[in-house]
Amino acid sequence: MIDDGTGLLTIGELARSTGLTVRTIRYWSDEGVLSPVTRSAGGYRLYDAESVARLELIRTLRELGLGLDDVRAVPTGETTVARVAAAHVAALDAQISSLRLTRAVLSTVARRGSTAEEMPLMNKPARLSAAERRRILEEFVDEMFHGLATADPDIRERMRNTALSLPDDPTPEQVDAWVELAELIQDPEFRALMRGAAGFNAADRGHDARAGASMWFFKRLVELVGRARERGITPESPQAEPVLRDLLGTADRGDVLARRKATHNVRAARYRELLGILKGTAQPAHEEDLAWVVAALEFRAGR
Repeated sequence: MIDDGTGLLTIGELARSTGLTVRTIRYWSDEGVLSPVTRSAGGYRLYDAESVARLELIRTLRELGLGLDDVRAVPTGETTVARVAAAHVAALDAQISSLRLTRAVLSTVARRGSTAEEMPLMNKPARLSAAERRRILEEFVDEMFHGLATADPDIRERMRNTALSLPDDPTPEQVDAWVELAELIQDPEFRALMRGAAGFNAADRGHDARAGASMWFFKRLVELVGRARERGITPESPQAEPVLRDLLGTADRGDVLARRKATHNVRAARYRELLGILKGTAQPAHEEDLAWVVAALEFRAGR
């Protein structure tokens, strides 16, 4: 403290009282973060007791990673600590999410033994924005159902609202799944395949245009076939016949078999499996139930 009765501190005294270096305080002063209250006759910077408290605040904000612009705005009253903290939390969340994704992509690359050429092919789809992911999905669904007036609106809406994204902390398996899924739904051959499946479903619904008819079918499928599978009834056993009868009624079994094989093929099943991996849920039970129905119909068609 200078000996003039003012209680002002030199920059050296301020450094000793706070534990900061003179160089650091001078830098913050030059940047306008901590301006001196006045200068001595010799031109030296002088600070008061309030400067000590302000310096502690500045040090805390800097230790928390805030930039000089934010730090400068708080002491001047241009913003509040609460607003700066909230903005910084949002920025940190984005940074943490990006770091987690980077870690997951690198883990996948290491596990796969990927080449330098393959890395961009994995990294780019993984880093698509939410809007870009949404656009890809909507294009896929629109192409599937374009012109199908009798398509089940429940299924179409569920597909449009699918959360086609990576979780905040994805596993390498989920990164793999998303990259494969992004490639799959942009593949023209897969889109044509799924459009054909949507056409079959729309035709089925044309015979039964009740709202949610497709959902009703799957409910019956899980109830009847799921129960049969739990009881150990195989598709080839005689006990499978009444299950098929209850499920299909008087429908043409050859036609049902052709439709089921078209709409529930390996690639469509893989699409649903990838969605399950992304959501952290098991593959829907009706995949195995549908496979059971197809096997039971194929067995009887071949006799």
